Amino acid sequence: MDYKPLPVGVDNFEHLISRGYYFVDKTWFIKELLDKKSSVNLFTRPRRFGKTLNMSMLQYYFEDMHTEDGKKRDNASLFENKKILQAGEQYLAHMGKYPVINLTFKDAKQPDFELAYDAIRRQVANEFLRHKFILQDDRLVEEKEEYLNIMRRKADRGSYNQSITFLSRCLEKYYERKVIILIDEYDVPLENAFTEKFYNEMIGFIRTLFESSLKTNTSLEFAVITGCLRVSKESIFTGLNNLDIISILDWNYGEHFGFTDKEVQRLCEDFGVENKYDLIKDWYNGYVFGNANVYNPWSVIRYVKALKSHEEEIPGSYWANTSSNHIVRSLLEMADDSVKNELESLIDGGTVEKPIHEDITYEEVYESMDNLWNFMFFTGYFRKVKERIGEDDIRYLTLKIPNREVKYIFRKKIMDWFGQKMKERDLTGLHTAFVNKDTARLEEELTGILYETISSFDESENYYHGLVAGLLSGMKGYRTVSNRETGKGRCDLFVKPLSRRKEAFIVEFKVTKKIKEIEQKAEDALSQIEEKHYALELESDGYDGYSSYGIAFCGKDCCVRVR
Repeated sequence: MDYKPLPVGVDNFEHLISRGYYFVDKTWFIKELLDKKSSVNLFTRPRRFGKTLNMSMLQYYFEDMHTEDGKKRDNASLFENKKILQAGEQYLAHMGKYPVINLTFKDAKQPDFELAYDAIRRQVANEFLRHKFILQDDRLVEEKEEYLNIMRRKADRGSYNQSITFLSRCLEKYYERKVIILIDEYDVPLENAFTEKFYNEMIGFIRTLFESSLKTNTSLEFAVITGCLRVSKESIFTGLNNLDIISILDWNYGEHFGFTDKEVQRLCEDFGVENKYDLIKDWYNGYVFGNANVYNPWSVIRYVKALKSHEEEIPGSYWANTSSNHIVRSLLEMADDSVKNELESLIDGGTVEKPIHEDITYEEVYESMDNLWNFMFFTGYFRKVKERIGEDDIRYLTLKIPNREVKYIFRKKIMDWFGQKMKERDLTGLHTAFVNKDTARLEEELTGILYETISSFDESENYYHGLVAGLLSGMKGYRTVSNRETGKGRCDLFVKPLSRRKEAFIVEFKVTKKIKEIEQKAEDALSQIEEKHYALELESDGYDGYSSYGIAFCGKDCCVRVR
């Protein structure tokens, strides 16, 4: 059976439709946008949830589009058999009727202000170039020189501050209709500027650009802006009273970004992977936008595509590769014991309650843990379970990790971070205590490390095994060997000296959920070493002397016994 290609990384609507890619129909978004009639719409959604493709779809639907030589293009065929055609004539009357300015700020992720500013200036110049045919009209004679200077990137900074308004005015004069403005990834230059430490310069430029194009622009029909985070109205959208902010908490437009459950079921049927539906749901579902439960579309498409190449492909964390996830690292680095306990609860499937406020600036994100929790919620790391208004009139949300993909991101980042911390840590005391069989000091060292990190992971024996093996692997003059078959079973850990004149060690781990059992579990581990004759490997390997360690764990407490 032939399947349509899946649109991995295809965010141009015309390419997706005309080249026969699989399309999950989101054209009802157009109807809702026209029904709401907001002048300036700001949609905030996590990365890779279809914002850019939706913006491209809006352009191809609304734009009175022309080729470079000024010939009119008819895009009606792109919407054949799409949901929007069922909406009625009052909606179809808007198809292909407006001049459209379409800009993306995603390329403004640059190391300094001048390069970031130049990236935005280049985007603006390209949009002027796309509409260059309007200069053939005699009504634009007075605007021609400034138009060409902006297009050729020869204009001064003041001209670029007003460039979107100027282009709007030119387009309105040519088309005799007001203009639709689309700005995608508006917050990329702001987040980047904060990271690279030129935030004030960038926010000043963006504020001026937006005020002129969205607040005082008399040629504006309506605007749609997308980003990941709602940046404080006072910092960007000063005095913009016509701004409608639609975050993931807003009940409008919920199903238009991300895939609904029905859409994923249909996708699985269309590609013959119905047997993987539950697995896809477990890994990529769980986001709540308004009252809509949605899947991560990027990850679903990537995984289904992988399944068509290899039917036993296991799910992967595709979303993790779309950004640095540095905010997870920031949360870990700022975490005190209370926050660490909350993260452990979240990773184990629990919930936390946090105050949520949508007005925030990038400057404020790292000022408090509450701001960081907010940032992570709005950028897709947590889902809303329920909400309430507190006695202080503050909105509180109960948060949960949405799915296994995001849980994997937390686990991987935590382990990477912990591994790096261990490389920086002086483990001499732990190694000395181990070799000298100083059980009290060894317990103290291990407990201290457990309380510093986020242990969780269901507190399985494998977790503790990996932890201790990693801590001992750098011990000078010794090598560690895990899970070796010997005697009548499989020993957890051998610690072998490079010189056979020195004493070797056998280590067995046990885990309990009851603290009163921890000492007995450590003794049970020692008994298991003897009963299953784990020492046979050491004897056959030429070691005359050895000692046995039984180490039991209960949460972040441990008990060490040696024999």
